[in-house]
Amino acid sequence: MSKRIKMSRQTRAIWLIDAALFFGAVLAILSGIYFLFFPSGGYQGGRNPMYGITIFFGRHTWEDFHTWGGILMIIAAIVHLVIHWKWIKMTARRVINAARSQGATLPRRVAINIAINLAIAISFLLCAVSGVYFLLATSGGYQGGANPNWDPGFVFSRTTWDLIHTWSGVAMIVAGVIHFAIHWRWVKNVSKRFFLSLGQRPSLKEAPVAQRTNA
Repeated sequence: MSKRIKMSRQTRAIWLIDAALFFGAVLAILSGIYFLFFPSGGYQGGRNPMYGITIFFGRHTWEDFHTWGGILMIIAAIVHLVIHWKWIKMTARRVINAARSQGATLPRRVAINIAINLAIAISFLLCAVSGVYFLLATSGGYQGGANPNWDPGFVFSRTTWDLIHTWSGVAMIVAGVIHFAIHWRWVKNVSKRFFLSLGQRPSLKEAPVAQRTNA
């Protein structure tokens, strides 16, 4: 008789949300790299002779990957935020109390984890907002052919939004890789348990895995 693998419903839900977030990130990152090296500008002006090149998929397919990967990331991130909201409030209170107390400092590992999470949150917010801007701007005809020079000029120019989207994406990737490396042991162990526990009835006795970020 094989040994039963215990996994709570909360842990299973967290793993599924993180997996959706990771899958959306892979789609957005790969398609983003494609657009970074094969931008849309200059197709007829000769400034970008590689515009029409095909890498595995056509340009419109890469656009769909980028759009839906980004949407999946936003939805998964919102759910991830809701699940970990109690930890976020507790951590924010801990940081505030440490700042108010003279001589009080956070453990180095906790401080690094908080800094990485904060970097991910800020870069993701900038990338998501700028991504929504381009999604709405594109529907106005910028790449639809009706008005290729159209720029809604919402808060910033289109060029500025493009820079925000690009560099916030780069910052998010760097911070995300570091975050992934810090929690690699958790990812490996829980992923193994997740696949081994498929078909078994979830256990309700296990402690919430969200506490992993407190270490």
